[in-house]
Amino acid sequence: MKFTKALALVLCVVLCLGMAACGNVNYAENNTEYVIGVSGPLTGGAGMYGTAVANSAQMAVDEINAAGGLNGVMFKLVALDDMNDATKISTNYSSLYEGGMQVSLGTVTTQPGLEFKNLSADDNVFFLTPSASGDDIPANKNGYQMCFADGNQGKVAAEFVNENFKGKTIGAFYKSDEAYSKGIYDQFKANLDSSITVVETTFTDANATDFSTQIDTLKDCGFIFMPIYYTPASLFMTQAKDVVAKDAVYYGCDGFDGIDNIEGFDITTIPQEITMLSHFNSKATDGLAKEFIDKYVDKYGAETLNQFGASAYDCVYAIYGAMKKAIDDGKDIPVTISASDLCDILMAEFEGGYTLETAVTGENITWESTGYVNKGAIKYVIKEAN
Repeated sequence: MKFTKALALVLCVVLCLGMAACGNVNYAENNTEYVIGVSGPLTGGAGMYGTAVANSAQMAVDEINAAGGLNGVMFKLVALDDMNDATKISTNYSSLYEGGMQVSLGTVTTQPGLEFKNLSADDNVFFLTPSASGDDIPANKNGYQMCFADGNQGKVAAEFVNENFKGKTIGAFYKSDEAYSKGIYDQFKANLDSSITVVETTFTDANATDFSTQIDTLKDCGFIFMPIYYTPASLFMTQAKDVVAKDAVYYGCDGFDGIDNIEGFDITTIPQEITMLSHFNSKATDGLAKEFIDKYVDKYGAETLNQFGASAYDCVYAIYGAMKKAIDDGKDIPVTISASDLCDILMAEFEGGYTLETAVTGENITWESTGYVNKGAIKYVIKEAN
């Protein structure tokens, strides 16, 4: 009996050590390319976002590889579908990590991103997300955003409203059970001038098909702030087009991007002006934005062209540029480098003031120690009033 207990104890110790060792496995030790991973909705209601990110990131990877890669080493993008469902992230993350992912674009949307950020922190995997805009997404030191954080979007939107609607009444329509929508609205409300009155109305997954009550509440508002995704926004606009005043303005954030390309939704039938806060002008006529638009449309068509994709394109170049700078400064980044070791190198670059000087979504882009991005914003009119 004593021998059996002793043997069991030894086996237990060996098993524990083996498990601990597994946690430190370098899954990239057999890589022949630098592997970038991303999880996003490639199908489902937010599929336009994930498709744009995957397409644009791949386009950047193809360009970098065509130019010789990084000191002769090529890049590989692996994109997995999460359908904007946070419950799929654990499986997607494990597949990416165990498949040799060394650096990541994180997730495309916020709710899955909140799960991804914790998993990546445990393994010390660097990510730069193009579009998961929740304020808590970069809460851990390994996470950064190329998009505006929800709080920043809400703050900038409030500044616009403060300048143009002081002393007036406006409407607000947001999704109260979603981190993205509520996060933006909370910051918007916190930064709004006290002279402005807000008529609020909300919805949840349980009542996201019939907005007649909300429309009736907002029908007299000349300006309606809608920090929501394009699917419910298009439904609201369709149901409200003959109820809300025709000279009213719908004002959204990055979730509006792509609303003019939704299958089955004819935006030209909406009489109201549709506007959004953005860092990308999909109708640009010159500069890097125009070059990106031309290349994207030529390769993938215009249906999925949006700022999520433009931001992903910039993410890949930002990661490539930071890796190149680190190598130029004497750091060793072999193709088999572990995700954790590469994370340490990239964190040092981004914390040290790394700047992406030219990009599709801005110039001289830098990052705060919080992981938030610093770059200019624009007001983008998607559709003029009829």
